[in-house]
Amino acid sequence: MIRKESFGKTADGKRATLYTMVNKNGMSVSVTDYGATIVSINTPDRNGVFKDIVLGFPSVSGYETTTDNFGGTIGRVCNRIEDHRTVIDGQEVILENNDNGNSLHSGSKSYNKMFFEVEAMGGEGEDSLEFSRLSPDGEQGWPGNLDMSVTFTLTDDNELILEYYAVSDKTTCISLTNHSYFNLNGHDSGNVFDHKVWINSEYFTPVSEKNVPDGTLTALDGTPMDFGTEKKIGDDILKFDYAPLAKPHGYDHNYVLAISPSPEEVELVATCYSEKTGRKLEVFTDLPGMHFYTGNWVEPENPVKENAGYGHYQGVCFETQHFPNACNVPSFPSMVYKAGEPFDSVTIFKFSVE
Repeated sequence: MIRKESFGKTADGKRATLYTMVNKNGMSVSVTDYGATIVSINTPDRNGVFKDIVLGFPSVSGYETTTDNFGGTIGRVCNRIEDHRTVIDGQEVILENNDNGNSLHSGSKSYNKMFFEVEAMGGEGEDSLEFSRLSPDGEQGWPGNLDMSVTFTLTDDNELILEYYAVSDKTTCISLTNHSYFNLNGHDSGNVFDHKVWINSEYFTPVSEKNVPDGTLTALDGTPMDFGTEKKIGDDILKFDYAPLAKPHGYDHNYVLAISPSPEEVELVATCYSEKTGRKLEVFTDLPGMHFYTGNWVEPENPVKENAGYGHYQGVCFETQHFPNACNVPSFPSMVYKAGEPFDSVTIFKFSVE
């Protein structure tokens, strides 16, 4: 079942729409056409009590001005690019400097600040919403007209499937992700320090003085960054004597996922569990990296849902992606796609109770 309702107006008077999918178990997912943004995910706890578990705003106006990217689809390239530039087919590409000399999420107007066309599709045991747009040649500085879409499918197995597809008529860079902040105790429940996390990774990509990966890898074993054995986020997050945690004030790092080099199917890469509520999130993807971010700097500029008063560390992100700055680091898996070569990727957020 898919519901459709008004989600307010942007500053220039354009109306936003909210689409809500509900499965047979009562789980619901709401997504708006502004930014192909996940606004809410309602799942039950071990006692069958439903709660919204993603941070967000009650109307489009909050999403229009926020810099926290709650729930948004991020592109053409997510994460940081050094010196806000790269070279494609011998031509220099200049991007917006919106992150202390770097480009973050392809500039201040990432895809989460743009409207999408929507097609709602119902099927046996699942509903889908396809959000699509044409990113014109030169948008954000990137070459090529890019036809892109992200399809959200809610199954009766309580899976939220995100299918990304994009193809350009020129060689370009592509790395799409979703920027949802999860709090399995409920979006208004304070910090996520009690959440237990496991990440299938042995290395992360450390950053230079410019705050972008330089091509090296650092082993996780024995460091506060290691989630190879499940542990609480709060166990090590404030160990600022470990340099990689000090500058970002917590986790804000790209993990090198221990999956097949060219996976034919998605693989389990992370889990997150709340002992308090029994809610569990499993993350599956076919992409080589995942940015793990614990909302270290979240301070919303506008009233949030239910006037919850979000602050630092109140949500955790699992942003599946190509490695940050991969367009400038030849040793990283490539995010460069030739004309006509599709970016075709799937990420799954699966919810359950233990």
